[in-house]
Amino acid sequence: MASIKGKTIWITGASSGIGRSLAIELSKWPCNLILSSRKKIELESVKEVCGGSGNISILPLDLKDHDQMTRITEKATSFYGKVDILVNNAGISQRSLIKDTDMSVYKQLIDVDYLGTVALSKAILPHFLGQKSGHYVTVTSLMGKFGSPYRSGYCGAKHALHGFFDVMRMEHEKDGVKVTLVCPGFVRTNVAKNALTADGTPQKMDDTATQNGISPELAAQKIIRSVENESFEVNIGGKEISGAYLKRFFPKLLHKVVLKSQVR
Repeated sequence: MASIKGKTIWITGASSGIGRSLAIELSKWPCNLILSSRKKIELESVKEVCGGSGNISILPLDLKDHDQMTRITEKATSFYGKVDILVNNAGISQRSLIKDTDMSVYKQLIDVDYLGTVALSKAILPHFLGQKSGHYVTVTSLMGKFGSPYRSGYCGAKHALHGFFDVMRMEHEKDGVKVTLVCPGFVRTNVAKNALTADGTPQKMDDTATQNGISPELAAQKIIRSVENESFEVNIGGKEISGAYLKRFFPKLLHKVVLKSQVR
């Protein structure tokens, strides 16, 4: 089992939800934290909740700025001289039917959830290769393993992340680079409220399944455990986790179950 003690951990999407809870939980450990999101004020607030110590740095980041990732990565590595773990947590969700969804919404989902994550991960790869160690912890979703109505673009982007990082692990295991794919189900965050609708505007409302999901604090604890275990992949959530296994062994049954229990 690997230890995160003394590690430098960079978390994207750290201003709210799972990222925020992960930052708070990790602040209890003797490690350095770099907190990123588009919202600098919220990041400063998270830092204060974490104790405002000198081993927590703020680095604003917009995943849509693909061309800026090399510069941002250089800034990240300058804080503590290295980055040991990159937690790719930032992203947006979707709630709209395929027939109603504008192509611009699909483009935004791919630009942020997939290409933004890929661009950042590629930018830090030379650093990981240079120090002969590094760990990508990429928060995808159970929707990266099976689909659900109203989430076509989100599912597509998350499925793509699984393909990319499975290959990242295969190509660079020999170089000391590790990959953990984290697949949350329903977690009590603002993911549904912030989800894009058919025209690209936020949904601004929660759903029952999200409200009844596990706490982000519990999700954060499970993520830390998976990092220490150097897990290839981990599913986090409640009974919805069973969908990942139904998809593999009983896909027609999963189809019926999802349609019967679908939520927006």
